[in-house]
Amino acid sequence: MSVTIIPFDQGQALLDWNALCDAFDQGHLLPKAEIADTFLYRDPDTLLSRSAWIDGLGLAVKSATVFPKNPSQSKPMINGAVSLFSDQDGTLEAIVDFHLVTKWKTAGDSVCAAKKLARPDSQTILIVGAGTVGRSLAEAYGAVFPSARFVVWNRTLANAEKMASEFSNMGVAPDLEGAVKAADIVTSATMSTDPLLRGEWFQPGQHIDVIGAYRPDMREVDDTGISKARVFVDSFDTTVGHIGELKIPLAAGVIQRSDLVADYYTPEKFRRGSEDEITLFKNGGGAHLDLMTSRYILDKWRAQS
Repeated sequence: MSVTIIPFDQGQALLDWNALCDAFDQGHLLPKAEIADTFLYRDPDTLLSRSAWIDGLGLAVKSATVFPKNPSQSKPMINGAVSLFSDQDGTLEAIVDFHLVTKWKTAGDSVCAAKKLARPDSQTILIVGAGTVGRSLAEAYGAVFPSARFVVWNRTLANAEKMASEFSNMGVAPDLEGAVKAADIVTSATMSTDPLLRGEWFQPGQHIDVIGAYRPDMREVDDTGISKARVFVDSFDTTVGHIGELKIPLAAGVIQRSDLVADYYTPEKFRRGSEDEITLFKNGGGAHLDLMTSRYILDKWRAQS
């Protein structure tokens, strides 16, 4: 059997954000994924290798390099490769474009949580960070909340203005505090190690979606915010002991492990409890989601053949 090669543009044309969320829901009904993560560091650079095996879905291996200084040289900050293997005999089924899997897995992870946790009538969505992920978030949230208006904030105002010019329903927020207070949903994708989002700004009924932190020293929300919200994650296994967003406040006693309400493997608990509560979702983007996304992409590719 030949190996399927799925490029970015041809693959993306087949995909739908709501259908991806359905694929995630179905994937989490299967036996729990076996996951292994490996991190190598050379400050400020990172090599992240993630592998997952889900009985009934197959195996995926994704290796990503994160070089934060690359954009200053007009190079992509993140590069890598994704391989998808058969669950039946371990043969290589597909090589899927790394950036395609990453885009749809990362933004899909967040928007699928928002479908369950944010108020359905959310009208104002603040995107913190005007990078590649921020643009993907605008696409994903726009598909799930089609009547919403977007606002983007970025440390460099010119970058926020450039991103806003690419979307017809997006404005620019010069003031982060005011933008957070006015938003129904706040989705943040920055490389910050010091919290940008302060809990004193959070308002009743908001949904906070934090994506950027992936190392033990990184976080986007301060102690007040993490203790003020009901906290959800995509996977306990890939977030609690690995990512500073949770690891730091847990170690300091700001929150307890029991304060983490649910992950995707506990769907009966993964929901908003009241109109006024503040929900917070930590997007850890584990390898099991890369596997589910890659399998969804391959299924769509084969369906059009």
